[in-house]
Amino acid sequence: MTEEPVEFDREAFAQQIADQVESFLIALREIASEGNGAQAVSLLLLEISQVLLAGARLGAQLDFTPREEFPPDVGPEADIDELRMRLAEMLDSIDTYSFVFDPYIPEVVRSKLSDDLTSIAVDLDNGLRHHRRGDVDEALWWWQFSYVNNWGNLAGATLNALLTVVAHDRFDTDFVATAQAAVVADEMLAQAPPDAT
Repeated sequence: MTEEPVEFDREAFAQQIADQVESFLIALREIASEGNGAQAVSLLLLEISQVLLAGARLGAQLDFTPREEFPPDVGPEADIDELRMRLAEMLDSIDTYSFVFDPYIPEVVRSKLSDDLTSIAVDLDNGLRHHRRGDVDEALWWWQFSYVNNWGNLAGATLNALLTVVAHDRFDTDFVATAQAAVVADEMLAQAPPDAT
């Protein structure tokens, strides 16, 4: 007995991606407006992880093809300068980081989390505007194309940078506390009178 292949529901798939994209964009703006740098790193780590799942789902599909050779105009891109500046101010000393753009041509690139997060937002928003116009094919093509060519790589690098910040925060603190305790113990042992036995 052979099973019938499951038909791919483009509309439902596009709606799922659109929901994840919209959730990311809302969360990114909310995190930037809150301006709480300590809390932002963990929240951004969560949001980037979730939107990367959407990207991986797009990357696993066969190539989507737009209906038209040239994409229809969806209007000017959203002004993201204020978002970028808020993120840069909030992230402060951890904003600038380095990553390898292409692991097969290892060249270290310096970047800014604020620039990369807003670049990801622009790519995702562009596809979302196509989707809102009802152009599912163009939205899927754009999200997939921009994932493979830009935002997927930036999101992966951003995820790694944020995870590194979390790791340093969790583990370096313990290391410093342990090192300080060892110094205090050494001083106490040095001051203790010799054992008179």
